[in-house]
Amino acid sequence: MIAAVVIPAFDLRAALLRRPALEADPAALAPLPGTEPLLGSVTAAAQAKGVRPGMRLGEALATCPSLVLVEQDPAGVEQAWEEIVRRLEDAGFAVEPVEPGTVLFETKGVERLYGGLEPALKRALAAVGPAWDARAGAAERRFAALAAANVARAGQALIVSDDRTRKFLAPLPLTLLPLERQRYEELEELGVRTIGELAGLPGGAVAERLGPDGRRAWSLARGEQDASAVMEHRVNARRPHAPLVETLEFPEAVGQELTLRRGLGVLVDGLLARPERAGRPPRKLALWARLVGGASWRRVVTLREPTADPDRLRLALGPKLTELPAPVLKLRLEAVELAPSGGEQLELVRAEGDVLQGRLKQGLRQVKAAVGAGGVSMVVEVAPWSRIPEARALLVPRDD
Repeated sequence: MIAAVVIPAFDLRAALLRRPALEADPAALAPLPGTEPLLGSVTAAAQAKGVRPGMRLGEALATCPSLVLVEQDPAGVEQAWEEIVRRLEDAGFAVEPVEPGTVLFETKGVERLYGGLEPALKRALAAVGPAWDARAGAAERRFAALAAANVARAGQALIVSDDRTRKFLAPLPLTLLPLERQRYEELEELGVRTIGELAGLPGGAVAERLGPDGRRAWSLARGEQDASAVMEHRVNARRPHAPLVETLEFPEAVGQELTLRRGLGVLVDGLLARPERAGRPPRKLALWARLVGGASWRRVVTLREPTADPDRLRLALGPKLTELPAPVLKLRLEAVELAPSGGEQLELVRAEGDVLQGRLKQGLRQVKAAVGAGGVSMVVEVAPWSRIPEARALLVPRDD
């Protein structure tokens, strides 16, 4: 079976680690500067007063004048999430992080390790820790497992058998389906408010109105064993890696670009000198900063070609320092991904077509490093006889 562990409003919980007194008060994540003024995750106290995630800032403040806006902390979120994922891996779970606060893993191996499915889920919740109010779910398919985890209570493990999947999903809200917000609103205007009501509609009509995403959501709602559910029975566990991190703390806040660039040079030299790198050049780097006031800032840079040249790394990372919104108290550089080798074996005469194939493979690796394994897909024809264009072919993540 496939299991899911979910921590609701993880980004807000991670941001409140620095302000734990606000956990019992009406609070919400503030919108990022320059974006649409929509609230992020909210606390239970804010929900009790009528504040919802995605609500416009003005409407939320009018609904709850005592609402406290919490500045987003993306670097803190990632650090807290990485610690949780590593605890799960240390406990024997081969996990696939879906997003911060949501993780999947297969239970086949850990059931033997912990003496059954339910003890394994309880062990996973214990690895996450009681402070996060995590909940777990298990089912034969990814979507059903995620849905079970989302509706379970804090600290609870909910198991859904395959023959009960469609009945279990029927009363659940549409927001559990992978659809854009506009699609939820469109379906609600048509009187469709639950997964079961969507599953009861004709598949052709759903595909015509909502397109390929709607067709896939319809298949998930029905829990069918069709071509669109090929990936529903797979978990792509990540490969654990030892973190390569260099940190520099300033005695006082620094806002001068020249000083920051010199600090960045120190971090680059320290990272390249780490023996754990074993001569492998960085492919993907993350630059993190703790700002005055407690907020954080983070930028990720994926290199076109892996390199261990310090001058090239400074040129790639230096322009990011101009995006800092406030003076810096701490600067950190992390090697998110390393290339498998430090050199390239050249040939005197290369066979025809090998140069192009090599460049294509290098480009695919760069895209995967930038956006994840799901960023590269291939088209697989599954039902060429279908009258619905969206059902004739399927996008499947490419493994090579």
